[in-house]
Amino acid sequence: MVAKNRKQTGKSPATQTDRDRSPLVSLPGKSNVRRPGREGKAFNSSHPNGLSGIRHKLGLTPSAALKLGTTLFLGKLYHLSQLFENDRHFSHLSNLEKEMAFRTEMGLYYSYYKTIIEAPSFLSGLHMVMNDNLTEYPLVINTLKRFNLYPEVVLASWYRMYTGVMGYFGIPTKMCWSINRGEGLTPVDSCEGMGDPAYFYVACVFLLNGLMMSLFCGYGAYLSGSRLGGIITTLCFFFNHGESTRVMWTPPLRESFAYPFLVLQMLLLTYILRTRNPSRTAMVALGISNLCFMLPWQFAQFVLLTQVASLFASYILGYLAAAKMQSILVTHMITLGVCFILMFGNSMLLTSFYASSLVSIWFCVPVSLPMFASFFLLQVMQGLAWVGSTVLLKFLLSTILGASDDAHISGLIKSKFTSYNDFHTLMYTCAAEFDFMELETPLRYLKTLLLPINVLVVALIAGRICVELVCLQLVYHSLQLVAFAVLAILIMRLKLFLTPHMCIMASLICSRQLFSWIGEKFKHQVTVVVIMAIMAVQGVANLQAQWAIIGEFSNLPQEELLDWIQDNTRPNAVFAGAMPTMASVKLSTGRPIVNHPHYEDAGLRDRTKLVYSMYSRMSGETVKKNLMKLGVDFFVLEDSWCTRRTRPGCSMPEIWDIEDPQNVGKIPLCTHMSRNSRPHFTTVFSSDIYKVLKVPKVTEDLR
Repeated sequence: MVAKNRKQTGKSPATQTDRDRSPLVSLPGKSNVRRPGREGKAFNSSHPNGLSGIRHKLGLTPSAALKLGTTLFLGKLYHLSQLFENDRHFSHLSNLEKEMAFRTEMGLYYSYYKTIIEAPSFLSGLHMVMNDNLTEYPLVINTLKRFNLYPEVVLASWYRMYTGVMGYFGIPTKMCWSINRGEGLTPVDSCEGMGDPAYFYVACVFLLNGLMMSLFCGYGAYLSGSRLGGIITTLCFFFNHGESTRVMWTPPLRESFAYPFLVLQMLLLTYILRTRNPSRTAMVALGISNLCFMLPWQFAQFVLLTQVASLFASYILGYLAAAKMQSILVTHMITLGVCFILMFGNSMLLTSFYASSLVSIWFCVPVSLPMFASFFLLQVMQGLAWVGSTVLLKFLLSTILGASDDAHISGLIKSKFTSYNDFHTLMYTCAAEFDFMELETPLRYLKTLLLPINVLVVALIAGRICVELVCLQLVYHSLQLVAFAVLAILIMRLKLFLTPHMCIMASLICSRQLFSWIGEKFKHQVTVVVIMAIMAVQGVANLQAQWAIIGEFSNLPQEELLDWIQDNTRPNAVFAGAMPTMASVKLSTGRPIVNHPHYEDAGLRDRTKLVYSMYSRMSGETVKKNLMKLGVDFFVLEDSWCTRRTRPGCSMPEIWDIEDPQNVGKIPLCTHMSRNSRPHFTTVFSSDIYKVLKVPKVTEDLR
């Protein structure tokens, strides 16, 4: 081993809150019956299908397309890797530190990848994650069904194959070092290379998102009908990188695996909308990309809901033919069915607004009104029928199937428009990423011209809709932009869909369809180049700010806690505590836990509420009984969870005041426990950050 000195600079991420050209077709005047669909006479099925058809449309040779795609892929890969390394100094972290760097739900997901690669065989590892009794002790759950873990299963299989093949040929896969961490700290071993499990995992995530960048450029070019549009899209993405993705800070999150497939899906959908008679191959490709988007992420259904809503709106406006609308619906339905099977019958899929919307639209599309009815009346009635039947069907299915896992979503939406609050709702809305979009976000869009460009593009499209001089895919993309904007305004975290789509829409400043009024093609291109130069002023500054982030992950208190647990507790000792910490306990010590950060299950929410009663104003006896009923041996108490307050009403004791009004005004139990845990518990470990309380053994009468 070679000794390396660890750099001592910057912040610690452990404490941070953790980025056709188709001619315009003049259409017939409005009538009082459904129009067949305005999809453009220039679009036909004689062009090659799928991505090859897109390349053909852009006039790129296979060699040129490959070179462009490779350049963008390598550029994005380097950018993500460098930001991640600069932020954490990941190459110099020990295995334990790398695991601790995957905080909250990231650590939970990564733990199943670790389980599979450390198992005697791949199949035995798969069996372990499908019959898991460590995550919600003492329950045995299928985590593949509950947590969308197909990415971890695939990556674990690849890792085992890679290390097996390389080991067979005797090829080294990693290089290890002894790292001097500084005065007073023991040296640690750190490994680099694809043979290191964490390196392999993160590298695969970045490779996938590098490929996405190539698709992203092609998407912008295809939509705008100009290769310059692809450049605009790419630059906008990089200039607004911090608003577009979080993958460089949080690789294991579900969106890191899912979003690249959404880009592919929307590109294929654009091709299908633009083609008069899309082939079966194109529809199959759409379905596969749809499936690859849904499998890794439980929130994909909400994005797809906005997509089918935007398509249905395009249909209502008369821009999408009924036959094509139904073909797309069938593809979505088949995909949903396959996903339901692969997710072992996850009821959230069938009881989602997305599933109900597909059924509602299917029955709404063939509906027609009498000949004397106005077209506007038809639009209004179909829209109301869709909304009403979707909501009714969703709650009917939830009642019949007894599903309540997504009940918190209804509460979250309700809280956005009313004063409604409950414990679970506040657990979301008190986190900044689930609050309304902050004012700084649109200001950042303004500085890079992303917002003004999108406003101009949408205004032009809207104006042409009024005179029926716009093609289908532009109508759809505008409606999708509005849907993403609504989501992002309500829940800031979802700006990760809005910003990239704004980058796609920005490509339309290169569209001769919309901007032919500027003048001849050369004058138009010069105008675009000038706009790019103005965008670059703030855009380059944004990139430099990201590149300037230099830090090193260090969380010595948690490291000390995990070492103590490993050395001083039985392998079957059961732990409870704050959700982020429990993910680290499970990942790094393998101890059973009773709660974790994946909050989308009704049973888990109830368990977490019992565990978090430690931060209420209830009596110590009541909380002790709650923990004993869960079978908890040790509770990890964190003083910060007792005092932390993101805004008024958002400290844990204040959140509990809504659920437990009779104890309002009393000193929180966690305050008492931080001073003296007796007589209800026994403190067995204490540091400045953490205290481990031993919970008395449950008595027979409580069982």
